[in-house]
Amino acid sequence: MKKTRFGRTGLMVSRTAVGCIPIQRISMDASDVLLRRAFEAGINFFDTARAYTTSEERLGRVFATMRDRVFIASKSGATDPDGLRRDLETSLRNLRTDYIDLYQHHNPSSVAAPGDAVYDTLLEFRRQGRIRYIGVTNHDLGLVLKAIRSGHYDAVQYPLSPLSTDAELALAEACREADVGLLAMKALAGGLITDARVAFAFLRRYENVVPIWGIQRTEELEEFIRYESHPPVEDDAWQARLAHYRKELSGAFCRGCGYCLPCPAEIPIPMAARMSLLLQRSRPDLYTTEEWREKMGRIANCIHCGKCAERCPYHLNPSALVAEEGRKYERFVRTGSFT
Repeated sequence: MKKTRFGRTGLMVSRTAVGCIPIQRISMDASDVLLRRAFEAGINFFDTARAYTTSEERLGRVFATMRDRVFIASKSGATDPDGLRRDLETSLRNLRTDYIDLYQHHNPSSVAAPGDAVYDTLLEFRRQGRIRYIGVTNHDLGLVLKAIRSGHYDAVQYPLSPLSTDAELALAEACREADVGLLAMKALAGGLITDARVAFAFLRRYENVVPIWGIQRTEELEEFIRYESHPPVEDDAWQARLAHYRKELSGAFCRGCGYCLPCPAEIPIPMAARMSLLLQRSRPDLYTTEEWREKMGRIANCIHCGKCAERCPYHLNPSALVAEEGRKYERFVRTGSFT
């Protein structure tokens, strides 16, 4: 398992990291097997969050007795010191540990700095030895760049994939110069890139980028383990596949981050805004059930309040996207085709 130096922390972490959102969706026994297999294969970086329901508990079950051999990152979206303290106490209890390696402020609306109550609380945690390093996660490129340049963060987490713009990919160099660790979330563009070889090889171009692969099934894990020993080759077929994804998915597509929610009309925007892409990349029967027809039918109830657009970190117009996707969906359900 190849490793890289994780910024100023000096820690050598596996360049394949496991994102622990998906393990919430499988049985406890299945997550035990998956996490142990990842560790046995040499993966030593696991990313979770207080918001990921049972994810922390599952990590604690497996790694409590080998805590010093893994690097665990967790997050809190709290906006005040009391909330941060509650979240940290809960996370430590769930993880069965007395410290968290990287504690990240989860998608804040601004960059906290010394003198701010939130940042000073993180410094307090670090002085107490309950966290080792401070990070921030966000979908706003400007905010992440500000965090990097501030000198107050040991790591940042931002969506990076083969669909990223040149400005986004420049984060790798910015982090290298500032000696800040860089975690790449949504390396498969929220599941829209279905050929993991493309994303794996693309992000391997950047020595200091640590992709967090959301892994739910052991066969998915084995695929990434296999790429470590047999890296995908950037041959003509690979280049053609990359070009296909970029042509098909470039521009105003929904990444599925969910920060547009809640919707007053209860429209499932992160799924509805990219439904046609999901139908083409997955089993259509998963999204043409009575349940999904009812959910997509809620699009007609949109009140165009504009809140989703205000919240979207990618500056999209979600109400327009879901309206178009609703029309495509109706056509697909009726005819089995988008044309």
